[in-house]
Amino acid sequence: MNMKTQNEKLSFWKVGNKPTLLCAFLYFDLSFMVWVVLGPLGVQISKDLGLTAAQKGLMVATPLLAGAFLRIVMGFLVDYLKPKKTGMIAQIIVMLSLAWAWLGDLSQYQNLLVLGSLLGVAGASFAVALPLASRWYPPEHQGAALGIAGAGNSGTAFAAIFAPTLGLMFGWQNVFGLALIPLFIVFVIYIAFAKDAPDAPAAKSIVEYLQVLKDKDAWWFMFFYSVTFGGFSGLASSLTIYFNSQYGLSPVTAGYFTAACVFAGSLVRPMGGILSDRIGGIKTLSCTYIVAAIALVVASFGLQSALGAVLAFVVTMLALGTGNGAVFQLVPQRFRKEIGVMTGIVGMAGGIGGFYLASSLGYSKQITGSYQFGFSIFAGLALVALLGLSAVKKRWRTTWGSSAMTSAKI
Repeated sequence: MNMKTQNEKLSFWKVGNKPTLLCAFLYFDLSFMVWVVLGPLGVQISKDLGLTAAQKGLMVATPLLAGAFLRIVMGFLVDYLKPKKTGMIAQIIVMLSLAWAWLGDLSQYQNLLVLGSLLGVAGASFAVALPLASRWYPPEHQGAALGIAGAGNSGTAFAAIFAPTLGLMFGWQNVFGLALIPLFIVFVIYIAFAKDAPDAPAAKSIVEYLQVLKDKDAWWFMFFYSVTFGGFSGLASSLTIYFNSQYGLSPVTAGYFTAACVFAGSLVRPMGGILSDRIGGIKTLSCTYIVAAIALVVASFGLQSALGAVLAFVVTMLALGTGNGAVFQLVPQRFRKEIGVMTGIVGMAGGIGGFYLASSLGYSKQITGSYQFGFSIFAGLALVALLGLSAVKKRWRTTWGSSAMTSAKI
């Protein structure tokens, strides 16, 4: 068994394109850092602008919703322009948006929502980075490759760690200017080392792309990812505000607590992909929904200790991060020829899930005085996803996921 494991590990490092995989990770990582930056800065911004709980929730949720729909656009562009060029365009737009935020007037709430919409381009990096990496790897290594590229989720943790401290030191608006430094460095690395896979599928018409929506499996994957990634991104954007509001923690301490939770979910995404390669994505995903639902219910009761809440959210993020890797071990098996548009469509659903969770937490707090309702509803969605997965797993394993159709474990 050990020899088999070692050989499988070596075979992964002998295939694909490692510089491109690294570039996909770095691009994804820095993009996600700026995508959710309004969340870690939310306490300071809301103090200066006097925002309500609902306004704070909408502010941090807007980049998630914008990123969701822009992932569809990026999914189309990936197949028409290829991933590398699409990623270059997206990075330029994000850097120009940050420059505007740094030098412009953000004293009006409406301008913050405009900024949030522009930052959605960074969130759409998901639809570029994953195809950029995926197209270099065979089916049996999709989980590992997309897990490593998808570990760029960790950028949300960097935002939680650094943004509040830098905001206190230099002013929260100057954080947008400081973020340009690492983004430009990664942009140069990306241009120099990222390469498009030679066997990329030919571009299709928009009508042909929309055909995929007639396949019910596409909708299942959209729903499954709206729970796993929606939960991850929604919590990553909201927890700094939550810890500050619920436990009175300072913005910096709340950011550190958030980072601990987010790092947990980010680091296990590759493990979710690798585990799915070994035992199957369906089994892995089923377990994550159960654990996430239980942990969210526990967190919803507003634990007395902030450390207890951190533990509950760490468990939640571990489950959701693993689930993210599991979903994208399965998607390339079912839609390998349509991976560009499917990454965009499924990623869009994940962004919508994040928007729902982040905004619902703000409204739950404002209307009921507690976050419990928002967390409980999302826990219920995890259980619904589990039931849905149980309903389709037999069909999946006997059709496109059978041993006759793929070498990967489903």
